[in-house]
Formats: sequence, C-alpha cells, structure tokens
Amino acid sequence: MSYSFLYRGPLASCNYDCAYCPFSKHRSSPEELEEDRRGIERFVAWVGEQRAQPISILFTPWGEALIRRWYRRAMIELSHTEQVERVAIQTNLSGELEWLAQADLETVALWVTFHPSQTTLENFLSRCGRLDELGVRYSVGIVGLRENLADARALRRELATDVYLWVNAYKSDPDYYDRSSLDAFTAIDPLFPINNRRHPSRGRTCRTGESVFSVNGDGDVRRCHFVDEHLGNLYQQPIAELLDRRSCPETTCGCHIGYVHLDHLGLGSVFADGLLERIPAQPVAEACA
Repeated sequence: MSYSFLYRGPLASCNYDCAYCPFSKHRSSPEELEEDRRGIERFVAWVGEQRAQPISILFTPWGEALIRRWYRRAMIELSHTEQVERVAIQTNLSGELEWLAQADLETVALWVTFHPSQTTLENFLSRCGRLDELGVRYSVGIVGLRENLADARALRRELATDVYLWVNAYKSDPDYYDRSSLDAFTAIDPLFPINNRRHPSRGRTCRTGESVFSVNGDGDVRRCHFVDEHLGNLYQQPIAELLDRRSCPETTCGCHIGYVHLDHLGLGSVFADGLLERIPAQPVAEACA
C-alpha cells in the first residue's frame, strides 16, 4: 500500500500579511523555529527508514515554509529518497527558487497561491516563469474573493496553458456569490463548483485514516487535519498498526485537502498522481465532462 502524509509542524508565521489570515499576525520566536526544524528533520529521517512501501508527502504549513532553509533541505532530500513518489508543499512562492535545481524534478512539486494584496501580478508571473524554465511541476491558486476576479482572469491569460489555475471559494458567507460571479470563477476553474460547497461526509468512506494521514511535528497521527481523534504516533508504533478503513465522523467537509479523499466524490481519478499538488491528470474541462 502507498501512504500519503499531510505534514503540519508547529510553524505558524508568514512573511505575508493577508487580512483574512491569522498566521501573518504571529512572529515565530527562535525557540519556536528551532522546534519546527527539529520536527521536520525527525520526520525526514523517519521517512528515509520506511523502505517497505511507497510514500507521498504534502507539507501544509500554517504560514510560509520555503523561506526556511530546513524546508528546502527537506524537499531536496525527500525528492531523492527512493520510496518517496511525491513531495509537495503549499507556498506563496516568495522565497528563493534556485534550490529546486538540486531536487529530483520527477518527484518534487509545488502548490502555489497568488496573493494580490501582497505582490504584483508581474512579479508573481515572473516567478512562475522561472519554475517553467526549471521544469518544476506546479499548480497555481487564488482565493475566490470578488475583488480578485480581475487578477484571476489575468492569471489564466498569462500562465502557461498546461498550468492548472484553481480558485478557492470563499465559504465564510453562504450567500457570497451571485450567479454572475459563480459563472465567472467557474469559467476560470471548472472545478470551482466542487470547492464552493461543503460536502456531506458523515458516515461516508474516506481514504484518510486508511492510506492518508495527518502528522504533526511530534509525530502524532490523525486521520486528517479536520478530525481531532488521535490515532497514534509514527515514532512509537508501526504505521500499519494505525491503518483502518474509516467513515467520516464530521457532518461536512469543505476543504480541498480533506474532501479530495472522500471515496464517493471520485476525485482520486480526476487528480491521479497529481492529487497532493492539486494538478488534474487531464485538462479540467475534460475532467468535468
């Protein structure tokens, strides 16, 4: 069996200052950063010892991780680890990029988000262009705020045609979108209607807890980021002891990194081996047909 890990260490700070995000409001202390570094280095060492099954990893930090050298080192090392099929990370793409030349580009991938309030479109596109030059797999996203629509359209025009542009729906207000804005964002991202809802999930089977796990900096394992139940610890027991086919205990699931694993949605076939980095296996217009 292949395992996927969603790793989220104690890092909880960002170099951006998006108004809707709490992690730009906290400045990590040297002690907190050192704890984060130790946690990720321990996890990388653990992955290196697991030779019995393929492993994929998505780093989902509370904040921006690639401005920290230990995350860049982890991405490089894991990409060259034989049993690692994919290592991806969520990033705002503000940090240096040349380290990617040291990574195995068959294995590494980036989940990139554009924040219009924090950088210019021109600067962001130039950095995406550098990823293209390096040959890095990546997707690009933007939060689906109404004021971001013009930037989302510009991104779609200017990005390479084979780069998937996803839109994260703003779900805090259930009446936020009118028909015009719904249609506009769906024209940019045909999968937007899937993201723009909370999917009924209670009692539904899900790959989280069976082959997909959430892991924190101490090695504590949960089925996903959205279910608090503690399943065990990577460093105290074999991962096989934590496996079980589990139905979801939550009423709904509204985040991509959660609902993409729900069996009844069939999104595993839409994303295939690009699931962790949010890259569909085929153009999204075809995937939605």
